Amino acid sequence: MKSRREAREIVLKVLYRMEATGDSAEEAYNDICMNWSSSPFDEVYARRLLKKIITNTEYIYTILKNIVKNWDIERIAIIDRNILCIAICEVLYFDDIPPKVSMDEAIEIAKIYSTSDSGKFVNGILDRVVRRKRQGEKKGKTNS
Repeated sequence: MKSRREAREIVLKVLYRMEATGDSAEEAYNDICMNWSSSPFDEVYARRLLKKIITNTEYIYTILKNIVKNWDIERIAIIDRNILCIAICEVLYFDDIPPKVSMDEAIEIAKIYSTSDSGKFVNGILDRVVRRKRQGEKKGKTNS
């Protein structure tokens, strides 16, 4: 079975590589898939997720900046920031994925790839993202 978890991890590695080396998304994706991916993953989902993140990075960062006010997002660890970008992207643009699933996946990936405190940090940020999205949806429905 092709795994979305693995797809998220691939996207995390691609985003990290892009930031660390300046490689394009395609270069980073191809290298990681050829040299580092050992288990089957949902490649269609990985490409769709990566494209959506890259297309909407500025907006995703704006949301992140609004939540971590008084904190420069560049000070957030690269891994944590990229995990947050993946989950925020899913919450905003992938209606077929329940926000709880995106949050749980991000927390678990943070526990694997980042520090012992990262899961709590990621959870706190994403909880606020989800609440704000729900509030926005409620406002949109009452204004219609």
